[in-house]
Amino acid sequence: MNSTNQHKILEFTLLGLASFPKLSIPLFILLLIVYILILLGNLLIIVTVHFEARLHSAMYYFLSKLSVVDLCYATVTVPKMLVDFLSKRNTISPNACITQLFFLHFFAGTECILLTVMAYDRYVAICNPLRYSSIMNSTVCHLLEAVCWAASFIHSIIQTILTCQLKFCGPNTIDHFFCDIHPLSVLACSDIFLIEVVFVANSGMISAVCFIVLLISYVGIINTIVKTRSEGGLGKAFSTCASHLIVVTLFFGPCVFIYLRPAVSYAADKTVSIFYTVVTPLLNPIIYTLRNKEVKTAIRSFLEKKIFRRKK
Repeated sequence: MNSTNQHKILEFTLLGLASFPKLSIPLFILLLIVYILILLGNLLIIVTVHFEARLHSAMYYFLSKLSVVDLCYATVTVPKMLVDFLSKRNTISPNACITQLFFLHFFAGTECILLTVMAYDRYVAICNPLRYSSIMNSTVCHLLEAVCWAASFIHSIIQTILTCQLKFCGPNTIDHFFCDIHPLSVLACSDIFLIEVVFVANSGMISAVCFIVLLISYVGIINTIVKTRSEGGLGKAFSTCASHLIVVTLFFGPCVFIYLRPAVSYAADKTVSIFYTVVTPLLNPIIYTLRNKEVKTAIRSFLEKKIFRRKK
């Protein structure tokens, strides 16, 4: 934030989740357990995909990258929340606030684009199965991953630079458990109309592009599934896409509610934010493992080879 702001606002206070002090310890314990599960679940997928040869394909390559993003995404907000549950003064400096906002949008944007790339991957696998290996080769996978990170960086740096233009004269209390665009915009004492328009346009552009690619991919997939008369082929195609559709819905729904609107605070914002910053990173590994026999088999094989055999 600019120097003028720093003379007036030396720190922000986060109201957090716990309205009643007695809930702080139970919420701390619950969130700590959830965070440990997020770390273990996503790390297990990352390591399994790396070591198990049967998962060395584009589909599981992107799945492991999704786990990396989920792990980082949760780490941007959850550790600070855990500290705040045990602290009497839930404060954050302007620089730390901006840093948190940057990484929040960086990893959120990466996940958004990565989920879209995964939809395209499923489209190629189902609609062009004979050419799948040649189309989704390692070079293409690395290129698509680079696009995800680069596009998300551009998105996040624009949001961050615009946020730094906001002027804060007080109050300095953020009605949230992390620093984000809307809670900060509400506190700004400068005219935020143009900045707000760019905020929404920036998020809207990424959302629109991702939605169009997702729509085209799944229209093609559904068309192929309808033409597939074999029950085995139909079931396999549905099983392949079901997990991805669930994850897309869980992630995109809350994000659209939060970011594709003007800077207005709603009572449901904290609940919705918990859903896409904590619940989704927790559920993604569960959804992909429970609905995918190949992943479950690979994880079981990996645990038996790398852990249980060592104990013997």
